[in-house]
Amino acid sequence: MELLFYTTAQCHLCELAESLLVNTPMPEPIPVDVVDIAQSEKLVEQYGTRIPVLRRNDTGAELDWPFTRDQLLTFLQ
Repeated sequence: MELLFYTTAQCHLCELAESLLVNTPMPEPIPVDVVDIAQSEKLVEQYGTRIPVLRRNDTGAELDWPFTRDQLLTFLQ
């Protein structure tokens, strides 16, 4: 499994989500690709009001902010 982390510059909520992701203990490291939505009009339309968003590449499931540590762990199972 890999994650896409949809974010953009100067996004306080994105910083909070990133901190939670980095500080949540996981049994094995999960690769995370950071995607700045500002690089694509389509991504801005899709995620502009939802970021930060985590997306699993294996299932396509998405987790929108706000989320807790427990919700993050459940999402990653």
